[in-house]
Amino acid sequence: MASAALRPLCLCWALGPAAAVPNILLLLMDDMGWGDLGAFGEPSKETPNLDQMAAEGMLFLDFYTANPLCSPSRAALLTGRLPVRNGFYTTNAHARNAYTPQDIVGGIQDSELLLPELLKKAGYINKIIGKWHLGHRPQFHPLKHGFDEWFGSPNCHFGPYDNRELPNIPVYRDWEMIGRYYDDFKIDLKTGEANLTQLYLQEALDFISKQQASQQPFFLYWAIDATHAPVYASKQFLGTSQRGLYGDAVREIDDSIGKILRHLQQLGISENTFVFFTSDNGAALISAPKQGGSNGPFLCGKQTTFEGGMREPAIAWWPGHIPAGGVSHQLGNVMDLFTTSLSLAGLQPPSDRQIDGIDLLPVMLQGKLIDRPIFYYRGNEMMAVRVGLYKAHYWTWSNSWEEYGKGTDFCPGQSVSGVTTHTQEEHTYLPLLFHLGRDPGEKFPLSFASEEYQRAMERITGIVQQHKDTLMPGEPQLNVCDKAIMNWSPPGCEKLGKCLKAPESDPKKCSWPH
Repeated sequence: MASAALRPLCLCWALGPAAAVPNILLLLMDDMGWGDLGAFGEPSKETPNLDQMAAEGMLFLDFYTANPLCSPSRAALLTGRLPVRNGFYTTNAHARNAYTPQDIVGGIQDSELLLPELLKKAGYINKIIGKWHLGHRPQFHPLKHGFDEWFGSPNCHFGPYDNRELPNIPVYRDWEMIGRYYDDFKIDLKTGEANLTQLYLQEALDFISKQQASQQPFFLYWAIDATHAPVYASKQFLGTSQRGLYGDAVREIDDSIGKILRHLQQLGISENTFVFFTSDNGAALISAPKQGGSNGPFLCGKQTTFEGGMREPAIAWWPGHIPAGGVSHQLGNVMDLFTTSLSLAGLQPPSDRQIDGIDLLPVMLQGKLIDRPIFYYRGNEMMAVRVGLYKAHYWTWSNSWEEYGKGTDFCPGQSVSGVTTHTQEEHTYLPLLFHLGRDPGEKFPLSFASEEYQRAMERITGIVQQHKDTLMPGEPQLNVCDKAIMNWSPPGCEKLGKCLKAPESDPKKCSWPH
């Protein structure tokens, strides 16, 4: 693992006698959209626990992911760095979304410092529950990158596969697999029934109880995936939502989070536990409405750098510290959870590398606003930037005409002429500019000749130039695929009699169509 000096900070809040630092609980959803919660205006109002969490804490209306796709956004959260810096991107083609399917050769590099590694320096015990998605080969295992415990999977719950052409995805407990999706952990694709969210809930409750009893601070990363297609819910939630199966999954997640927060309160540690809820990227409109969510008033969804692809629901909750009923317009990013968590632990971020996340504690505890830009990346390209209420598009692209012709539509019912383009359109010399306060749906670009355009772009241009001048891209990790390194024989398969025969190695450039 890489090393970096971490200097203690002065803690500025009263934590009580039980612990010197607060527990940290990050609730990361999968493909959940900005418009999926009642607190964000979802009309069926089926998320009472998350709405209550928002009422007791702070709602972030302008919170973003670092990439409109799962793996890069998770790498950004855990490193505090843009995917183009931490290696979670591809150079196989321009501005392509890439992730970690089970034939990917790359993953999180040892040179990257992950949040759980750093929190260990402050005495934290760290657990991940759910989807890892930063590489499935042995060197990328989460317990080699700072986590002490794991219950979950390295990849998405795609399948079922025949275990000959493709292996079913393994489920791990700590170092070893304990079964595979569909073979041992059932997901009924016809009904949508699966008990996984209940398993993830119980894992969280048990871990919290164990850590409270041991009086050790904990970091729990609850990265569940019920709202990622194929969407699932347990039997007692099936058919209970006005929104269909996707709504059933959201209702079960909401119920689970309510139980987790009540558990913290019953154990008497809610005032010593910082909780943050958000999603890895926007709702997958390609799967909607049966298998995907809502991005509210925003344009397009997952896979795009329009607002619907990257603006996320976000709630901070820390009773006795974060004032109840807060609503913030702070521009936030999942990378800020890295820096904020270190600050909570009394640690400064590593000084030997560029960290993109900022500390949000002044925002949450004192109501401050911090001036900072938001960069919208798709693969190796900076597509857009937001400064204040202005968003400038330097490139626009939804997906190719070829993919669109096959039925892949990331912006169903939302075509905006000259904006949701099916060819990659460069606007570097005259960016498309939107005022997101007046036009959150990115439908009305400002006139190039207007004084408002000139004034806003004068400021934005300098920020973009500085960013590009100082950017040092990391080694791309998502370029090479090889069927031989799939989950054929994960650790522990021998004990279960579930090792499978791998094909001959045949590494190739991964194909990323969009």
